[in-house]
Amino acid sequence: MRNAIGRRQFLCGCCAVLGAAVLPRPAKAAGDPEIVPIEFASFHDQTFSNEYLQFMNVTIPPGQIAAYHRHTRDFAQVYMAVSDAEGTPLGGKPAITPRKVGEVLFTNYTKQPVVHQVANVGTSDFRIMGFELLDSQPGRFSPLPRPEPYVSVMDNHRVQAWRLILKPGEVAPAMQQAAPGVRIVVQGGMLVEGVQGKPEHKLNLKYGDFAWQNAGPVRTMRNAGTSTVELVEFELK
Repeated sequence: MRNAIGRRQFLCGCCAVLGAAVLPRPAKAAGDPEIVPIEFASFHDQTFSNEYLQFMNVTIPPGQIAAYHRHTRDFAQVYMAVSDAEGTPLGGKPAITPRKVGEVLFTNYTKQPVVHQVANVGTSDFRIMGFELLDSQPGRFSPLPRPEPYVSVMDNHRVQAWRLILKPGEVAPAMQQAAPGVRIVVQGGMLVEGVQGKPEHKLNLKYGDFAWQNAGPVRTMRNAGTSTVELVEFELK
């Protein structure tokens, strides 16, 4: 059975920010922007962390800016709500890259760190859910192939990501979670999860829910509700 983290276990990032505020800061040249680590960037909520990753829920409202922050760890994400988000690398020009809800992206920040800011110049929220990989090297886990209707939407040296879309009554056949990872709910609904050797487990999933999933279980998924369910499941490497 997956080890559900609880869908809204937020770390006390506000306490960390307050504590950091009283520490002396290094001098910077006049006119230089202040650059903070990603965990202190505006609108970046540190939702969950363990020995493998730090999970973040980022929602930038219209007209707001996540000011300059530094990425140094590999990052995988799902776009949950899209708007005109203007990214500006330090010393560079702003640019808007069109995105779609449910789109997945991986950025190899370990190889090429980035400092940037993101401004929501649109009229609706811009939201991503994703995670930093805390180790710098892959090789601990090897995800296994999954049967249809799972679709591989990302497969690189750090992570594999699968999209699962189930209409009411549809079933995903048995597959094995060979590597630990994260489930993100893009479209919610009622699912019944069957894990080998255990009773069926009914889930009332909501948009934006997430869960940590341990390696090992063989499971099936069945849509027992009235709406289409869409999940993105990442497995670590």
